[in-house]
Amino acid sequence: MTKSGKKSAVTAAQQLLLKKLPGVDHILEIAKADQELKNIPQSVITASVRQVVDHLRAKILNHQDFLSEALTDTVILKQVKSVAKSAMTLNLTRTINATGVVVHTNLGRSRLAKSAIEHITTVSEGYSNLEYNLASGKRGLRYTIVEDIICEISGAEAAMVVNNNAAAVLLCLDTIAGNREVIVSRGELVEIGGSFRIPDVMAKSGAVLKEVGTTNRTHLFDYKQAINDQTGLLLKVHTSNYSIVGFTSDVGLEELVDLGEQHHLPVMEDLGSGTFIDFSKYGLSREPTVIESINTGADIITFSGDKLLGGPQAGIIVGAKSIIEKIRQNPLTRALRIDKLTLAALESTLRLYRDEEKAISAIPTLQMMTCPIDKIEKKATALAAMLNQTDDSRLTTHVIDSASKAGGGSLPLFELPSKCVGLRIKGMSAAIIEKTMRKNTPPIIGRIEDNMYLMDMRTIQTDELPEIANALLTCLKAAAADS
Repeated sequence: MTKSGKKSAVTAAQQLLLKKLPGVDHILEIAKADQELKNIPQSVITASVRQVVDHLRAKILNHQDFLSEALTDTVILKQVKSVAKSAMTLNLTRTINATGVVVHTNLGRSRLAKSAIEHITTVSEGYSNLEYNLASGKRGLRYTIVEDIICEISGAEAAMVVNNNAAAVLLCLDTIAGNREVIVSRGELVEIGGSFRIPDVMAKSGAVLKEVGTTNRTHLFDYKQAINDQTGLLLKVHTSNYSIVGFTSDVGLEELVDLGEQHHLPVMEDLGSGTFIDFSKYGLSREPTVIESINTGADIITFSGDKLLGGPQAGIIVGAKSIIEKIRQNPLTRALRIDKLTLAALESTLRLYRDEEKAISAIPTLQMMTCPIDKIEKKATALAAMLNQTDDSRLTTHVIDSASKAGGGSLPLFELPSKCVGLRIKGMSAAIIEKTMRKNTPPIIGRIEDNMYLMDMRTIQTDELPEIANALLTCLKAAAADS
């Protein structure tokens, strides 16, 4: 179509090319004899043929540069095989995280411990006692599978788990303060990712938001003045994904609990990225632990299972038994419930926390965050040496100082000292190197700085080094083909 909306005339050259373009049935007949397509379902082959033929027809009609040689059976069949194989490839695939962001939301957040992966396999291979009480021989609750271990390592009176922390917050607000006011500091009305915001979650729960204080300063008297007959809950949101510095003031959870007791109001804290480990012992930023929050006497605390905890995606709720029981009875609980595979991974992860030293070494997130710089440098040197074995004069490698991030909305101001391996290939831009590595199998996700492709060694595993070396060979071949 032209800009005026009228159908443009097909030129004689285009008509000739369209006549030469094989039909779908003809290509399908040829595909039957091709051994590479033997094990691919016919529906996929048919869809692939139509896609390729339609694409070629569109190119001809759009006056794109086109050679008649591209319309031979051999060339078209090659394209069909490429499309068909791509359609048969799983969309969700393992990647190599070379970004230096430990809890990378876009890359699936936390890597699971081996014991968690093994437990998932065991549970998924057969039936399980998901909702069956083996002691009584009667129906049980899936929430009890992890309740005991959560209470043991946290000191909580009761616990339950749903599918993520946003769901946990929604469920708690709906149960405790539906149609009533929830008082929260204006400086704690965070956006939790994907454009989901605490005020939006609160509105969906039926609770009524009542902001107090200012963005940078909130005082105890702000909460006191806001309390009235419609108040249902005092809420504190830990700002784990950002920090306000300078002229600031906020009210601690312990103070809020005292105020709640004075007015017979429940107090809830959304920890966001909860942890059972005091990271300051390992040279990292101080984050409030779940145990510390529970010890303040807060009625309900929620936090994620897949951030600093290092487990699967889950929303963990701990606190007063009487409130947890009400939450379990909420009809929303079924809609937000956790599945058996997540429960298997979460239980195995939580059990590791019985021994902090074991948790640090066995849970990948904790291991990567606390890994000393000398070990990271050793890995970087090993990768650089491996890459230099290609003995290609176009390639230059550099081991440089860098900084990693915790990620996942955790420790926003803290940078973890790290080492990167930087690549430059003569005749290939950093952007092309990045794209080639990203298109590799498995994809390698790095970053670009100063026109250099960088791979942060904090988030790269030792057994991934050979795969990176093989991907580099693909880059060098691509550079040679373009030169």
